Amino acid sequence: MTLDTAADLLKLLADTTTEPRPDPQLEALTLAVAADLPVLLWGEPGIGKTAALNQLADSLDLPLTTVIASVHEPTDFSGLPVIGADPAVHGVPMAPPDWAVRLATAGRGLLFLDELSTAPPAVQAALLRLVLERRVGALTLPPGVRIVAAANPRGSAADGWELSAPLANRFVHLQWIYQHEVVVRGLGGTWPRATLPRLDPDGLPGAVAFARRAVCELLTARPKLVHQLPQSETKRGGAWPSPRTWDMAVRLIAFGTAAGTSREVLSMLVRGVVGDGPGLELLAVLDRMDLPDPEVLLADPAAAVLPERGDLRQVVLEGVVEAVRGNADRERWEAAWRLLVRALDDGAPDLVVVPASELAGLRRDDWPLPSGIERLAGALNVARRAASA
Repeated sequence: MTLDTAADLLKLLADTTTEPRPDPQLEALTLAVAADLPVLLWGEPGIGKTAALNQLADSLDLPLTTVIASVHEPTDFSGLPVIGADPAVHGVPMAPPDWAVRLATAGRGLLFLDELSTAPPAVQAALLRLVLERRVGALTLPPGVRIVAAANPRGSAADGWELSAPLANRFVHLQWIYQHEVVVRGLGGTWPRATLPRLDPDGLPGAVAFARRAVCELLTARPKLVHQLPQSETKRGGAWPSPRTWDMAVRLIAFGTAAGTSREVLSMLVRGVVGDGPGLELLAVLDRMDLPDPEVLLADPAAAVLPERGDLRQVVLEGVVEAVRGNADRERWEAAWRLLVRALDDGAPDLVVVPASELAGLRRDDWPLPSGIERLAGALNVARRAASA
């Protein structure tokens, strides 16, 4: 066997294709890259973080520059001092490394900072300005450069370090796990394809307003969530809430809304910047904001579209009852009954028990029983027995 033949075989092994395939974690990564936020992929060694970045760069047609953070010195990111002819007049500029110059010359690219959790604290400190301000020495990377990093959990990293809190707070943290079907199909020669999200141009102002209102509504009600530095060193190296990460959350929600992304992907991204607890609270706010306006439902009960999720449906029905309570007349009261009958037809009967009981209590003596109320008799009987018990 000659080396030329071996090269032919290697070429055949490297000849793979891609296909559009639903992949929530790849979609979350691509959306964060489109939003121009630094991303940090956490995962065990050998599960495909680097391969995913190579495939992402190919799909987006971005030149990939890989920098192994753990084998560099702090000066490789902060710049090397270069003494000119007259330092007292011109100062001492900090020369950037060659990879930064190549990225600046290209004007675009994907900078991959690998093995971040094995970089010592001094190197992590030098990376702060690169990740946040895109500055390497005296050079500023152009807007067309995106930054993605990868790290192994400390228990899996060779000579691993916890990520410093200031550096961790600059990233969107995504847990990267392998998916059996994706791996098997990829080893067969076909990998999922990453595509940039398609943003609706007409929906951009609304998406920004929606994102800002959601975050502001949560932080107004829960001011302690504005900044919560975790107590343990390990948790400080992950996602946690700060004014910086809430601003990142606004950007991700705006991009996700404009792109019509799924709630699963949005959950990954939101929890990846402010942490699980605050992220889930923010998602609950988003769920409530997506609910239909009770006044719109009362205006046309026949065309009403109710949420499929039981908890959200009950919130909507209770909101309709409160709307009638605030402005009660016979027409609105009867419209609310028609909504409850509609909810009974295509949902769980137990969800209408409380709203039906409260709506019945709003009836005035001169209002006749609405048509269709016999359909709700069972729910009202359950409510009465529960009250008497």
